[in-house]
Amino acid sequence: MTEVEVLLEVLEHASDLPLPSIATPGSSGADLHAAVDGEVQLHPGQTLLVPTGIRVSIPMGYEWQIRPRSGNALRHGVTVLNSPGTVDSDYRGEVKVILANLGSETFTLRRGDRIAQAVLAPVARPGFRRVVCLPDTERGEGGFGHSGR
Repeated sequence: MTEVEVLLEVLEHASDLPLPSIATPGSSGADLHAAVDGEVQLHPGQTLLVPTGIRVSIPMGYEWQIRPRSGNALRHGVTVLNSPGTVDSDYRGEVKVILANLGSETFTLRRGDRIAQAVLAPVARPGFRRVVCLPDTERGEGGFGHSGR
């Protein structure tokens, strides 16, 4: 596995929180922690922008994909709303996570809780070329469940 250096700045309001970390050698994502004060309630149907207290410098040609934690999604219905969220290589603001409670009960978010995971992924830049007609395929325009269950 290739390691790619990501520069990370910890903001003052998160100086006591753990750095993003990868839990096991086979894990793809680094856990991100909530830099909230005390406890925050996330009610059913509510969305919340949660600060992580870090800024990062993602290398050109990569993005950080912000994804839900499977345990929060399964047990509480809490997910990352724009999943995967993207942190671009030229963004230098605080990394924040849009959490949504799709469950039926209020979710309590505490300072330092693991709220999402960040996966470093390569990005291919498309070169668009306008054409009059696209080449045919066997599938054609079929989509949105056209192939059955």
